[in-house]
Amino acid sequence: MAGTKNLATNKKARHEYFIEETYECGIELKGTEVKSLRMGRVNLKDGFASVDNSEVFLKQVHISPYEQGNSFYKLDPMRPRKLLLHKSEIRKLIGATTIKGYSLIPLNMYLKNGKVKVELALAKGKKLYDKRQDMAKKDAQRRIEREMSGRY
Repeated sequence: MAGTKNLATNKKARHEYFIEETYECGIELKGTEVKSLRMGRVNLKDGFASVDNSEVFLKQVHISPYEQGNSFYKLDPMRPRKLLLHKSEIRKLIGATTIKGYSLIPLNMYLKNGKVKVELALAKGKKLYDKRQDMAKKDAQRRIEREMSGRY
């Protein structure tokens, strides 16, 4: 996409979960967190989102403090951050997470037209045998590609 810069990707998410639906949402940041994000100092690996009081919060995402920033305004790097979604989307997410047992997982964090956005996925956890099947499919596909490139 034009005007976007990828800041962080959760590579573990696609291996651990079946991705059903994705949402683009804004994130409420404070102080020098945007500068730290621009430097790529964010870890989405253990992150998840939850719905509390009709608001969605991103939890367990580590945004490192900005060293050149004001020492008075130091924030907890693991604090919950509010995600900005439409009310109708939040209602859908409430239904899916409580009734159907889905999880909310951040896939990407990126800059879009100067604003930080999070790609949030509605996901269902994979079992161990599902992960093994995916790995076997990828391995078979790689083997086929290698054979095809060797013949031509």
